[in-house]
Amino acid sequence: MTAKRNRWLIGTVLTLALAAFLSLSLLPILGSNNTRKATGTNGATTADPAALQAELESQAKGYQLVLEREPDNQTALKGLIDTQIQLGNVAGIVEPLGKLVELNPTVPEYQVLLAQTKQQLGDLEGAAQIYRQVLDQNPGDMNALQGLTALLVQQNRPQAAIGLLQDTLKTADRLQRDGNSLRVDTISVKLLLAQVYLEANSPDKALALYDETMASAPTDFRPVLAKALVLQERGESAAAQDLFTQATAMAPAQFKDQISQMASSGQTPESSPLETTVTPTEEPAPTSAPE
Repeated sequence: MTAKRNRWLIGTVLTLALAAFLSLSLLPILGSNNTRKATGTNGATTADPAALQAELESQAKGYQLVLEREPDNQTALKGLIDTQIQLGNVAGIVEPLGKLVELNPTVPEYQVLLAQTKQQLGDLEGAAQIYRQVLDQNPGDMNALQGLTALLVQQNRPQAAIGLLQDTLKTADRLQRDGNSLRVDTISVKLLLAQVYLEANSPDKALALYDETMASAPTDFRPVLAKALVLQERGESAAAQDLFTQATAMAPAQFKDQISQMASSGQTPESSPLETTVTPTEEPAPTSAPE
């Protein structure tokens, strides 16, 4: 992995809520368990690849038959998505996922999942349209905002990403002035903006924004860690180590070991959950089929 790619993974994770530090995948909403082994209908683990393939195809056909009779059956829709993912047929989840979006218009996670899928399949315009639809309803939806930002960076359009995030911060100010109930996590938006500044070769702007964020959110370890990583990459080891120490002291217990690994290795550790981030070039994690 290149240093630039490594920085982007780190930055996108740092922008989200602490729970999202572990994984940006939204597929748990479908009931996923990423460590689950595929099982047969009797609940036993299926070891033979050919038998597993046949079993999954049989399950998919079963869900499709149910949907022919009950097109709005959400258990069958989720089950079909699960089996298609396990079969490696990402294109096969577009239709059932679109149906879930239709049946659950107030659940933006399904819309973002559909956008991620379209993005992976190369339908960048379709993905961007869905991300923007979510953001029109809720400018503070960090999943959609991160997804659209990553898409713009993927297209080598960092200035468009910067404009998107700056507009989001302006919207946050307006919503607050108007007393609107919608809220935008401005700290996370600023962290994402700082990362895009790095992608646009403007490290001084990124560092200034990290300093600003550290001052406004003195108990949040994320801007401290982000700045440490940037200084580390620039070769300012002493200053970086001081910030790593500070970030480790501030971070919740479940993140301390990962931060220590970053500080000692100079790169994202191979076992880090940063590597599980869902990006346009990665397949979504499998979901659990209903029992």
